[in-house]
Amino acid sequence: MINIVNWSFPLLRPHTGMMFGNGTTGLLVWGEGNCLKITVGRADFWDHRGGMSWTAKQSYPAIRKCLENNDAEGIKAIFSTDTEHVSGQPARPSVIPAGRLEFMLPAGAILQHGTLNLQTGTGTVSYLINGSERRITILMSMNRQEFCIQLPCDEQTDIREVPAEQYLAEYFRSISINPPVKLESDKVRGWIQTLPADPALCIGYRRNGNAVWTVTVRGNAPALEKDAAALLDDAASRGLDALEQDSRRWWKDYWSDIPRIDIPNEKLDFIYSYGLYKFAGFTNPAGIPATLQGPWIEEHRMPPWSSDYHFNINVQMCYWPAYKANRFGHLLPLFELIFSWREQLRRNAKFFVGIDDGYILPHAVDDRSTCMGSFWTGTIDHACSAWMAQMMYQYYLYSGDISFLRDKAFDFMKGTMRVYEQLLEKQNGRYVLPVSVSPEYRGAAMNAWGANASFQLAAIRRLCEDLITVAEILGEASSPAWADILKDLPAVSLSGNPGEERIGLWDGTDLEESHRHHSHLGAVCPFDTINPHSSEWRDIVNRTIEHWIKQGMGQWSGWCMPWASMLHSRLNNGRMAELILEIWSKVFTNEGYGTLHDVNFPGFSLMGAARPCSANERKFIAPGQPYEIMQMDAGMGAVTAVQDMLLHSRRGVVYVFPGVPPYWVHASFTDMPCEGGALISATLTRGNTAEIVIKATRTLKLRIANPSPEQGIKLTCASGTERISREPFIDIELSAGDNCVIAPVVS
Repeated sequence: MINIVNWSFPLLRPHTGMMFGNGTTGLLVWGEGNCLKITVGRADFWDHRGGMSWTAKQSYPAIRKCLENNDAEGIKAIFSTDTEHVSGQPARPSVIPAGRLEFMLPAGAILQHGTLNLQTGTGTVSYLINGSERRITILMSMNRQEFCIQLPCDEQTDIREVPAEQYLAEYFRSISINPPVKLESDKVRGWIQTLPADPALCIGYRRNGNAVWTVTVRGNAPALEKDAAALLDDAASRGLDALEQDSRRWWKDYWSDIPRIDIPNEKLDFIYSYGLYKFAGFTNPAGIPATLQGPWIEEHRMPPWSSDYHFNINVQMCYWPAYKANRFGHLLPLFELIFSWREQLRRNAKFFVGIDDGYILPHAVDDRSTCMGSFWTGTIDHACSAWMAQMMYQYYLYSGDISFLRDKAFDFMKGTMRVYEQLLEKQNGRYVLPVSVSPEYRGAAMNAWGANASFQLAAIRRLCEDLITVAEILGEASSPAWADILKDLPAVSLSGNPGEERIGLWDGTDLEESHRHHSHLGAVCPFDTINPHSSEWRDIVNRTIEHWIKQGMGQWSGWCMPWASMLHSRLNNGRMAELILEIWSKVFTNEGYGTLHDVNFPGFSLMGAARPCSANERKFIAPGQPYEIMQMDAGMGAVTAVQDMLLHSRRGVVYVFPGVPPYWVHASFTDMPCEGGALISATLTRGNTAEIVIKATRTLKLRIANPSPEQGIKLTCASGTERISREPFIDIELSAGDNCVIAPVVS
């Protein structure tokens, strides 16, 4: 694994910068010449005005009637936002940019390099002046909203304040946001940005010798200057050594749980190591549940898609690394946020399908679950709820937290299923989902729907399977509807003639073009409801994959690349699983390792390659480069794709090194969790699995794929018992604290 990451200045745009974050406050460190720029963002700085209140007009019968009658104006009216045409109001909620601090180094200074120690979270920036190298140290608290910039002690450095309002004054005025209030006292300098209906934000700093202490604090505007001064007093009194020690302790604890990997691909090693560093600053349990950009909000524009919560893959992908990174606690703030919305989600279901015990989570919401509105296909994409239900159950499978399963997850799973039960109809003995969508396919056009979307079918079947299992675990009654739906609901929607079928988007609609959502393949991943290698599905899946490849990557975005890699790992195509991640790192990251929604240069995909931009935006774009949209989902998905190459489960079977290319001579990983409570370590030597060690964190039953069925394997348990197996799958039972070793039989 990689411990040190380096940058070379100049870094010309915020998202090329060095990243520091504690889940709430984020820093992007960039600049050129003698100007070091530190963009400061807050993940919770929401303007909550706008959005769509779910009311009786968003009922399923009304929506279905408009769709079946091709009533575009009716659909538009149903999903319009509350403030769509209200002067002085935004159409929808958004995170608001804060601004940046500029450190003007002495004349003649030239920024050179940035270095980040992933193990300690400490950053340094070097610059040259008069032939001598000087260093600036950057330290961020992981528990408080404070950071410190330590400057060389013998040089004068001026600090400039650049509130986001300097770029967004016209837009801010249009939505009734006043200019910031400047702070210029000896106690605190900086600014306070007020909002019309939400708490204000203060960016406050103070120089103590060569240390510049900075805090971000939210609250009532008249009290913020005093609050910031008190926080700066406290930070300075504790001192730099205390901040450094606290930071080191936090990062030591974080990395202690994370599996170590040793792989012969430096690009993938970097994806894993730096990605998990960013995961910490993005999903810190003490911070704000992760949005599209988390705390890293640029100052020169409003964040794309409001930096909101997108539940049709983006939030899920952001949190996927937690499971196999052994950081289960990072998932809980997200789940608790969703549980805090339950009253609203029940109202949504009441208005939509007329029941009192359902939950509907729209695909795009703010931190209060206010629906962004307008995009009707996302709003009725109920797989958003089902996908989160799956992740809650997976949390139990990995962590063993039975209280969470019993007290919270099971209720959410049942409520999600109750909505699907209202949407399903039985025709000729088979269940049909008459109105369904596949995420973002055909956008919000009037033909962006059909019966039996494969993505929805897979989500329903995953939910039914999990509900039946959870009911058994908890000793609860299992609804007869769940088993009946599993029996009579199609697994996917098939297109093509008999003997030539492949998986389609929905009934009568094949994959017609390159598309960023691989949703029709959801039964393979993420929902794992079919076995692509079984005699029943092998030929259908192969034809589907061939067609998917034929349609190409020409309209793919950054986050769909790691998803594609994960699909190839599940098809045992390690060469392609690896190659897609290498392409992603080249095409969908920038020169500062920022992870992008759009391509970094034209030629690979049309996604963002020709987007026009404003004069303000142009100044942040390198010559010849497209407009830059940073999102965190792809980077976190890439971490998960690396994990999946080494270890994943399919239909209840654990596979070791399933997505590893055959030319990898060696590889290893240590104590990687899998479903069921096992920590697995494995070693690949001369291209073959040499050893698998399974440790039980609790009493468990595990089925693992035999890595060498022809040669046979020897399984040795902690008790000393041994057995030989040449079966394709090995069933293992262990008590908490026990372990066993699997190794090939030596001829």
